[in-house]
Amino acid sequence: MAFAFSISTPHSRHAGLLAASLAAVLLGGCGMSSLTSGLGSSLFGGSSSASSDDVNAEQLLTAAKAGDPGALGATGAVDAQPGCPKVITNTRDNNLTIYEPGKVGDGMAVMHRGEITKTARECIIEGNKVTVKYGFSGRVLLGPRGQGGAISLPVNVSVTDSKRAKVAADTLKVDTTVAVENPIGYFSAVRIITYEVPEGARAGEFEVNLSFERATPNAG
Repeated sequence: MAFAFSISTPHSRHAGLLAASLAAVLLGGCGMSSLTSGLGSSLFGGSSSASSDDVNAEQLLTAAKAGDPGALGATGAVDAQPGCPKVITNTRDNNLTIYEPGKVGDGMAVMHRGEITKTARECIIEGNKVTVKYGFSGRVLLGPRGQGGAISLPVNVSVTDSKRAKVAADTLKVDTTVAVENPIGYFSAVRIITYEVPEGARAGEFEVNLSFERATPNAG
């Protein structure tokens, strides 16, 4: 998929600073955090006084900016909806690095890197129909060859059963803006996906998988 850029070539004297900034953030890690929302009147925004556990794009964005793995409930916390499919993004799929053309793998040719750092989900189960409201957030880091402006990154979403067979899918793009003077941008997204559970299976056996589109030009 194509990337949207607003071209503004950075001055060469910024390259070292940007490389150091990117390296420092990457070395700092991007521990995944997840939130599971409980059943109640606030589910899917049904209450005007939604709880802090609602799947909310603004809260996800705030948590991504805070960079605190526990901001939306630390991994390992009690799952308020254990019957819901979990949101999964593995260590390969939760990041995507874009290089200058012809220089994939060259650390000094990095234009920018996207990372998914927070996830959340809640669901409604009606008979064999499952509706999942899922959300995620993260950041885009400008690299030593990065250019300030708008950046759009493609994300694939798939629901898989216990045998890893795909039963539903979605695609979207996350957008942010970065600048040479402020080389980190943030994004968040909240979507809904629906699927049916066959007889003999359970909703909690399914997974919602998030991954950046690796077939993106110049990605590594």
